[in-house]
Amino acid sequence: MTVVVFMALAITMAQAPPAPPAPTPPPAPPKEPVAAPIPPPKTKINLKDGLTYVLIPPGKFLRGCSPKDVECFEDENKSHEVTLTSEYWIGQTDVTQEAYQRVIGRNPSHFKDPSRPVEKVTWSDAHAYCEAVGGRLPTDAEWEYAARGGDPSGRYGVLKEIAWYAANSKRKTHPVAQKKANAYGLYDMLGNVWQWTADWYAEYDPGPVTDPAGPGGGTGRTLRGGSWADSERFARVSERDGALPGRRYDVIGFRCVANLAQ
Repeated sequence: MTVVVFMALAITMAQAPPAPPAPTPPPAPPKEPVAAPIPPPKTKINLKDGLTYVLIPPGKFLRGCSPKDVECFEDENKSHEVTLTSEYWIGQTDVTQEAYQRVIGRNPSHFKDPSRPVEKVTWSDAHAYCEAVGGRLPTDAEWEYAARGGDPSGRYGVLKEIAWYAANSKRKTHPVAQKKANAYGLYDMLGNVWQWTADWYAEYDPGPVTDPAGPGGGTGRTLRGGSWADSERFARVSERDGALPGRRYDVIGFRCVANLAQ
């Protein structure tokens, strides 16, 4: 009887259907694109103004409204690829009142403090200073490429940690380099004071460009970065505005691109 039972069990097991195959796991979601790592910045002091400059490598970037940025204004919306073929040295900070006094011999600023950015300078004032220290104003493209620091998003960090703007400035400028720098080691690319650039202000032309120098003429010069008086919407790397080059405002300063031998 025992033998019969085991034989029947064996027959039953032999006739059982095979187990179904294990379900295929769902594919992994695509990874969000991340900025490429940037090596530590190379810096050099310009002996003519005593300020530190940072070497920015050549490269490509998308100029204009950043992906997923819902705060963009109309003049940012023609996003396009820009190629910069040459490296350049740009000021690690805005030009300070101390440096401006040293080079030009006067300080026109409203918020007096040697370590704060100089302001109430016209475009011609800024241009003359940069020439005096062996350089020039950055182009609009050079400014945005440097400000992004390889980051494709609208800001290179948490806003309150990287910028002085209306919500935290207490209605005044602040000493430079008090907030966090971007990946290139540049401070205050957003907030504190707007920054003059070399370009005339106009809408972008569509399509990719290489080493753009901006339009040949216009009414206003391009400003970048936002200021202590502006809301957070203006403190974005693609935000741009224009101002009459002869006007002086306590919300506008600048930084230079210098010709420094390596």
